[in-house]
Amino acid sequence: MRTPRLAALELKRFGRGRLPRAAIVSIVLLPLLYGALYLWSFWDPYGRLDRVPVALVNADTGTTSGSERVAAGDEIAGRLRDSDVFSWHEVGADEARKGVENGTYYLSLTVPEDFSRRVVSGAGDTPETGALEVRTNDANNYIVGQLSRTVFSEVRTAASTEASRSFLDRIFISFSDIHDRTEKAAKGADDLKGGIGAAKKGSADLADGLKNAENSAGKLSGGLTRLADGARDVESGSRKLAEGTRALSDKVNGLAAGVRPYLKDDGAAIGGAARLVDETAGTLRTRLAELAKNAPTAAAGARTSAADLTAAHTARCERGETPDPALCDTLRRARDAAVAVSGVADDVESVVNGNKAGLSKLDGELADLQKKAAGFAASAPRLDEDLAAAVSRVAALDTGAKKVADGAKTLHGGLTNAASGSAELNSGVGRLKKGAGDLDGGLFKLVDGSSELAGGLNDGVGKIPDHDKGDRDLRTEVMADPVKLANSSLHAAPNYGTGFAPYFIPLALWVGAMVAYMIIQPMNRRALAAGASPWRIAFAGWLPVLGIGLAQLAALMAVLRWGPGLEPVRGLATIAFLTLVVGCFAAIVQWLNARFGAAGRILVLAVLMLQLTSAGGTYPVETSPGFFNAIHPFLPMSHVVEALRRLITGGDLQPVWQATAVLLAFTAGALALTALTARRKQVWTLDRLHPELSL
Repeated sequence: MRTPRLAALELKRFGRGRLPRAAIVSIVLLPLLYGALYLWSFWDPYGRLDRVPVALVNADTGTTSGSERVAAGDEIAGRLRDSDVFSWHEVGADEARKGVENGTYYLSLTVPEDFSRRVVSGAGDTPETGALEVRTNDANNYIVGQLSRTVFSEVRTAASTEASRSFLDRIFISFSDIHDRTEKAAKGADDLKGGIGAAKKGSADLADGLKNAENSAGKLSGGLTRLADGARDVESGSRKLAEGTRALSDKVNGLAAGVRPYLKDDGAAIGGAARLVDETAGTLRTRLAELAKNAPTAAAGARTSAADLTAAHTARCERGETPDPALCDTLRRARDAAVAVSGVADDVESVVNGNKAGLSKLDGELADLQKKAAGFAASAPRLDEDLAAAVSRVAALDTGAKKVADGAKTLHGGLTNAASGSAELNSGVGRLKKGAGDLDGGLFKLVDGSSELAGGLNDGVGKIPDHDKGDRDLRTEVMADPVKLANSSLHAAPNYGTGFAPYFIPLALWVGAMVAYMIIQPMNRRALAAGASPWRIAFAGWLPVLGIGLAQLAALMAVLRWGPGLEPVRGLATIAFLTLVVGCFAAIVQWLNARFGAAGRILVLAVLMLQLTSAGGTYPVETSPGFFNAIHPFLPMSHVVEALRRLITGGDLQPVWQATAVLLAFTAGALALTALTARRKQVWTLDRLHPELSL
């Protein structure tokens, strides 16, 4: 009997009843569960992220920058609500926290209260970084947490760029201000140049005036006599002042000598103590507020716990049929402790409720103490310096008073002799006249210098940038975001499902061959018994499953094409290659079932698991442990996945030709091994008559 007829007989037995026909139809459609249905379930998840509920907490209170109102949190919240990424629900902080915990929201994004202030701080003296707070819960969904890291990285970059624009725009505005002020300075230098010319003329007038001064020297002598009489009275008064300041200096020095060592050595400790008082007062205020707020809740919880433990003890130890002594003893101690805690909590609640006015007054007093301690802590490090400065001033006062007394004495004597010095004054006026001539010459040089200053400032005005608003916006945009990512893909998959189709299609075809050999015999028993050719037996068991596999392939590709919408770049080549895949997988599964019998079915599943974990269908195989990297090149599905990627999304065909050669080799090798197995099984053994395992 020829091989095709032998293969047809194997399929013909499935047409003799409704159940066999239903079985063969089910086998044909089974790969749809692994291929079409699974791919359909996540065909385009990234295109439906706008259905994923997430919480947005915008606590930003905004700020002002110059005369401009800045609300960076509102701007970010608006952009997120308008985006197609996630379904944003703007809620409060408590609702967001509870929602992420119980699964209402997959994650939350919080814009903190001081976000705007931190964003604009880059243009001030103390720049700070603004932080967006993201909270995820991998117990809800791990993948959403991974997606959020990418999404919020883009949000952070956009917010940073916006802050940089604001900062750089202020820099360019400052340049314009410097330009305007330098221009004013240049104009002032021009005015100075003209003023110095006028000063030169004034120096000539000064020389003329000094001539008149000589005539007035005689009149000065009479006035000096009257001044000498007044200087005598000044000398007497200044002497008494010096005696008083000396007594004051002695007393201050005595007091400072006793106090200053403590301030000098313990100034830091005094400041630290003051700061400790400040911090302790603040902590007490916080704890008092928390006590007043949480006391009622804690008391209610303690009463509930005591009641629950009492009920548990009564139910298990007093009413139970076989109480556990150790458990009852533990419950009794827990009940007694809970009752005691409940009493303490009630007492605390009573104290808090009965002393609200006192607690409020105590809070006010603590706030006043905190304020004073902070002020004292700020000045504590300088107490020693302040005392030293005070002592120094008193000493300076004493020294000054002494100098005044000495000066008054000298003045008295000097004025007595001043009359005789009027002749010298006349001589000095003559020298002043000569100096006025020198001044006139110096002003010539000053005129030259002012001209050079005015020229330099005018040149500087042209070198300082003065950008208008349009130019400022362009430069700010470039400097705030100088590097753009030009992202392009040579052969982009249109969606997630198309990208994973090369992985799930061969999975479905392998499962199809595996299930087909559960009802199709890998080797025809009649042919074995009749002593037919081993090759004929191998082909007779392979061809029926090849036909079923082609039907499975047709159903799978039709559903993928007209269902989710899979459109391979090379459609006909994809079908031709998958035909080879069907034949190869059928040959391998046939040999495993023929050679190992019932155990072969388990081996078929094991080989599938090895191929799925080492094919690199999801993550690159390089990210897998070394074992999977080692077996990757030696399993057919690795080559099938790589080839289907090039056929479905496009690219170099070299991996396709390589995969074709590998699949042909696997097919021929598996059929040869099946033929060898057929030859061996034409001899009946005790193990074949009574197998150790059958499925």
